[in-house]
Amino acid sequence: MSFIRSVVLGCGSYLPEKTLTNAQLSEMVETSDDWIVQRTGIRERHIAAEGELTSDLATAAAKLALSDAGLTIGEIDMIIVATATPDDTFPATAVTVQRKLGMEHGAAFDMQAVCSGFVFALSTADAFIRASQAKRILVIGAETFSRILDWTDRTTCVLFGDGAGAVILGASVQDGTREDRGVLTTHLRSDGRHREKLYVDGGPSSTGTVGHLRMEGREVFKHAVGMITDVIEDAFRATGYGADDVDWFVPHQANLRIIDGSAKKLGIESEKVVRTVSLHGNTSAASIPLALSVARDDGRIKRGDLILLEAMGGGFTWGSVLLRW
Repeated sequence: MSFIRSVVLGCGSYLPEKTLTNAQLSEMVETSDDWIVQRTGIRERHIAAEGELTSDLATAAAKLALSDAGLTIGEIDMIIVATATPDDTFPATAVTVQRKLGMEHGAAFDMQAVCSGFVFALSTADAFIRASQAKRILVIGAETFSRILDWTDRTTCVLFGDGAGAVILGASVQDGTREDRGVLTTHLRSDGRHREKLYVDGGPSSTGTVGHLRMEGREVFKHAVGMITDVIEDAFRATGYGADDVDWFVPHQANLRIIDGSAKKLGIESEKVVRTVSLHGNTSAASIPLALSVARDDGRIKRGDLILLEAMGGGFTWGSVLLRW
């Protein structure tokens, strides 16, 4: 029996030119390289230049993904941009990316699930493709978190960076088994009771301002590993796969201790974990596609590999995707 799967056709990523090291941060707030590395694993992050917008980062990543897939923008049916830092309150950043890419057809919209945004966007794109409502979808995670940080708060400003990553999903007729290429299963969750643990203290309807990111770090850490493993175990149950079958674990790059703690709890070998947090920091919705692009470009991820994605973000939101490259 034939089955439509969403197969990754190409990927690309973009990082702003400017880097901000821990040593440079220590000149801005009371912190140190040792303190940051010990608690987060982060050594540096990229910061968007003045006037460089989330849509600029997203567009650059999208162009590389299109080139990688050997496609033109005219062959894309839809654009979904996962971001918590849009250019404007409206229109959607995806519409701006659509214009910058010269796309005058199809549909474009944003997905807001904070750090889980790319997983939510990928799941949404997969649903459109499986429903035969689109054949090729450009899925982008892009953030300029530097614009919503309180640069006097050493507990948050050291964690985040800017960047963008993109993948193109395309419809492919498969056999409908777990050996298929493409997205095999997705699992999404949210729980609004945890809002105060990770949020931005501003918005159009509340304060009329952009606001700054606020976080209860210990509380986020306490919930993260359990929530992450919950949706991954769901993915394993849905497919019959287990930790030993995974070729590469590509988690949201928030904190090295969370990444390693999750892998250990799940029984995933450390050598199978893709880690980019040391050089990128937490780029929220951009972190997974950035890490995917890095691991594909350096030869780790190859066609046929079983890839496990997971993320957790403010809300709380969390989710997993299991796909075969």
